[in-house]
Amino acid sequence: MRAGGWCAPRVRRRRCSAQTPKPPPPPLSRRRREAAGARWRRECCCGGAWREPAPCRASRPAAAWPSVHLWRYEGGYPALNEVMNKLRQNKEFTEFRKERGNMLLSRKNQLLLEFSFWNEPVPRAGPNIYELRSYQLRPGTMIEWGNYWARAIRFRQDNNEAVGGFFSQIGQLYMVHHLWAYKDLQTREDIRNAAWHKPGWDELVYYTVPLIQEMESRIMIPLKISPLQ
Repeated sequence: MRAGGWCAPRVRRRRCSAQTPKPPPPPLSRRRREAAGARWRRECCCGGAWREPAPCRASRPAAAWPSVHLWRYEGGYPALNEVMNKLRQNKEFTEFRKERGNMLLSRKNQLLLEFSFWNEPVPRAGPNIYELRSYQLRPGTMIEWGNYWARAIRFRQDNNEAVGGFFSQIGQLYMVHHLWAYKDLQTREDIRNAAWHKPGWDELVYYTVPLIQEMESRIMIPLKISPLQ
């Protein structure tokens, strides 16, 4: 998998100003939108695309708001190579990438693998919000993390909130991503609080926290094109 654009969520405070936002880039042509959509249908029937909510849009231009795209390639590296080769030969998609570059301030890719014990991402109806919890682990602790979470995931299945769990192979290493779906923020809080009343959950948290160097939580809203709503 490739993702282009998880204990307590990080709250970031933004200061509003009277600055005029940068005007948005011109819209993509119909043919180039269709070229991008064709790639989505081929490669990402069970992936997703999200954006972070913007409580203070005047604080920075719209292009600065983060987006996350999760692409799925069935067949491992050979399938990834095949798709990349086809896209390089697609003139319309090449033009789309040039126009997309004008909208970006920065971009980061990771090649990810799924944890075998996690739920497999499948399309789901909405409306939902999604939480992407990202953990930077200490080098050498990935196997230990997997062993603990193979048991911990059982405590988080009652409400179908577990979407997928992934770890990096290329890019920033020893990085883990857990993706969760909730009806709203209050449901998220209720489900997370309920886990602490289940015998064994606190013990697993106790042993996994020392494996973490850094962690981040993002609340995301699915785009209309995403199969995960």
